[in-house]
Amino acid sequence: MNLNQVTIPSLDVPKAIQFYEKLGLRLIVHTHDAYARFECLEGDATFSIHQVTTLPEGEGIIIYFEVATIAEKVSELKEKGIVFETEITQQSWLWTEAKLKDLDGNTIIIYHAGTNRKNPPWRKK
Repeated sequence: MNLNQVTIPSLDVPKAIQFYEKLGLRLIVHTHDAYARFECLEGDATFSIHQVTTLPEGEGIIIYFEVATIAEKVSELKEKGIVFETEITQQSWLWTEAKLKDLDGNTIIIYHAGTNRKNPPWRKK
């Protein structure tokens, strides 16, 4: 099994498109304003947005985008006007992360885990 894509809800897909392009995703499908799909510049998975009339309640969705150099990416995004909720933090699970929210309140984690993403020291064999 391979992960194809993750789809998140949005109240305003055209505005969400601008936001995710600013993050660095490449728009590949946008035939109408109720749906858009992107590809990441690395890997094979895609990411999409679909229009909803009401956003889910509660903690919501958390999206993780891994980058090779988190300090450079966070600095680049801040220069583009992206506001982060946290500064770059080394987590106890060996990932370095910075957190922000998209326009619809979905949580985005820009992170770097390297080999610890799939092979942390406590991984079951």
